[in-house]
Amino acid sequence: MELSAPSTLLSYCSSSQGLQPLKVRDRVSYRTLAATRLKETNLLSRLKETNFLSTPPLMDPLRVVSCASSVDENGSPITSSSIGTGRIGEVKRVTKETNVMVSINLDGSSVAQNDTGIPFLDHMLDQLATHGLFDVCVKATGDTHIDDHHTNEDVALALGTSLLRAVGSKEGIYRFGDFSAPLDEALIHVSLDLSGRPHLSYDLHIPTERVGTYDTQLVEHFFQSLVNTSGMTLHIRQLAGKNSHHIIEATFKAFAKALRQAVEYDPRRRGTVPSSKGVLTRS
Repeated sequence: MELSAPSTLLSYCSSSQGLQPLKVRDRVSYRTLAATRLKETNLLSRLKETNFLSTPPLMDPLRVVSCASSVDENGSPITSSSIGTGRIGEVKRVTKETNVMVSINLDGSSVAQNDTGIPFLDHMLDQLATHGLFDVCVKATGDTHIDDHHTNEDVALALGTSLLRAVGSKEGIYRFGDFSAPLDEALIHVSLDLSGRPHLSYDLHIPTERVGTYDTQLVEHFFQSLVNTSGMTLHIRQLAGKNSHHIIEATFKAFAKALRQAVEYDPRRRGTVPSSKGVLTRS
């Protein structure tokens, strides 16, 4: 019995040095194939498994991102690292006011483990994990006996840094994200660009000063802090809404969906940076 590889295909077989190319239209005997690692499948199945039918391989979606220690805009120390494999960024931020640990896995499965000492903020971070399909873990203690301002800010700063580290050089991603999320009467539109240029355009009209114990002024401050360290361009627009809780929650849901779009891999990009400059670094 003999198999013949089609002329349009490049045949591969296994050897101790890895996969080696064979000449096109070479006739390969069944005995020869059986002597190799192809013996459990036919030639065409093996070729599909090795992805030779595809164009040059895309970048591996699971990779290790290394992160260094740095100092943020306020001069506070930020220690960043990666854990495991995949696009995972971990940041620990310690100041005299707060102690914050954040990790995010962009290739996660919506695992949320958030305890900031601010219940409503925990609820919003859960939305980020659930609707972005990210694994988000935030542990924070702070001077909430004064108010929630410092903890809210430092969680956002650390989250932005961990996001920046996790996304790495941004090779192969879509870069842009755009989503409108409804929540009952509220409708919020979010558009973002992982450009490396921090900018926030914020247009929410939240009718009450608080949701539970959470000061609604802190929503804008949260996203401004996140933008500052992640280096993203972020536009938030309220298209409709009267209920404060609905407006804020729809904002976090729309942000999560837009961010997921931006960090997803573009199969046509083939591992290149989505910029005519060839780089997307934080300016």
